[in-house]
Amino acid sequence: MQDRSPMTAPANMPWSHAFRVAELASRKPTRFALALDEAALAALAEDLGLLQIGKLTFRGELVPKGRHDWELTAHLGASVVQACIVTLAPVQTRIDEEVKRRYLADLPQIEADEVEMPEDDTVEPLPQVIDTGAVMAEALALALPLYPRAPGADLGAVQGTPPGAEPIIEEKLRPFAGLADLLKQRGGAGDEAPATPPKKAED
Repeated sequence: MQDRSPMTAPANMPWSHAFRVAELASRKPTRFALALDEAALAALAEDLGLLQIGKLTFRGELVPKGRHDWELTAHLGASVVQACIVTLAPVQTRIDEEVKRRYLADLPQIEADEVEMPEDDTVEPLPQVIDTGAVMAEALALALPLYPRAPGADLGAVQGTPPGAEPIIEEKLRPFAGLADLLKQRGGAGDEAPATPPKKAED
C-alpha cells in the first residue's frame, strides 16, 4: 500500500501540506483537511500582513483526471483581522471561498515575451508535489479585502502623513479631482460682461 500522507512541512512554511503526485491514488480521490496550530496560524498571518487569523479551514480533495492530470477542489473558510487603512483599528472579515485548481501534465509552456493572461486562471502545469497548504495561503491572500476600513472611518484626511507634509485628501485621489472647480472658474470668467469699446472721437 502506497503512503499518501502529506510530506513534512518545512520550518519556514509551517502551513505546508504537500503530497507527492506519484504517490497519490490514481483511481479515487485523496481527501485532505488542513488544521493549523496557533504557531502556524501566527506565522501565516505574519506572512500575509494580517493582525490575526482567528479561524482557518481548508477541506477538499485531489481527484485524478484522465491518466496524468489532477484537479483540486476545496472550500476555504477563514476569520481574519486586518488593520484599517485609515485608523489602523482592527477590522475583522469572514471569508468563504470555493477553490479550484487544475494541474495538467501537457500544459503548453508560455514564452517569456507572451503577456496574454490565460482564459482559465485555475489551470497550472502539473508539479511533482502539490502543496495544498500553499494553495490555501494563495487563495486566502487573493480573497482578502484590499482596503479594509473600520466602521465610521473616513478618508477625508489621512493622518498618517509625515510631519510637515500635506495631508492626503480623499477627493484629491479621485480621477479628475479639481476638474469641476477649474471648469467653474473658466465658466465664471466667460460670464463676465465684455468690456465696452472706447468711443470714437467726434469730428
